[in-house]
Amino acid sequence: MNLLHGIVFKITLVILLGLAQFTSVTYAAVIETESTSNSTVTTNGTNTTTVKSPPPSAISPGINASNSDLCTVGVSGAVQTQILGISGGKTVRDMNCERLKLSKTIYDMGMKVAAVSVMCQDVRIFKAMEMAGTPCPFLGTIGTEAQEQWDSKPELQPEHIEETKKDDTLKTIGSILLFVL
Repeated sequence: MNLLHGIVFKITLVILLGLAQFTSVTYAAVIETESTSNSTVTTNGTNTTTVKSPPPSAISPGINASNSDLCTVGVSGAVQTQILGISGGKTVRDMNCERLKLSKTIYDMGMKVAAVSVMCQDVRIFKAMEMAGTPCPFLGTIGTEAQEQWDSKPELQPEHIEETKKDDTLKTIGSILLFVL
């Protein structure tokens, strides 16, 4: 029984010492002070406030043309002055991409002459076919008959049509510049 009391006493002592390490009580003395002060402040001055802000910025929009089935390209831009900022964007059609897709689709339908006709709308293809001795089809005719038809009606050739488009574009730009002046 003495042995049991000794063990219980030691365990109790260890627990109390362990708790004593984590607890401490500190008493502080109360300090009281009294003070009285009188002051007068007179200020004369001018205040200037300068606000510095970041410059204005025009941010061009992001044009998403990531679909592989679209034949478009995104174009955007922005201009900023100290007063006014302008930004804009649009998509531009890629006519060559459209031509390739149309030609491939028509060819896949089994219409080979029609597919070649679509490709022949491009001046480069038209000239390449002529140089190879296989002229582009003309209103259902192929071979030498088609070449004779193309030679008799040069105004229908893609090269002539593109030159006409360039002339029209230059006239339009000239008209706009004249209007601005």
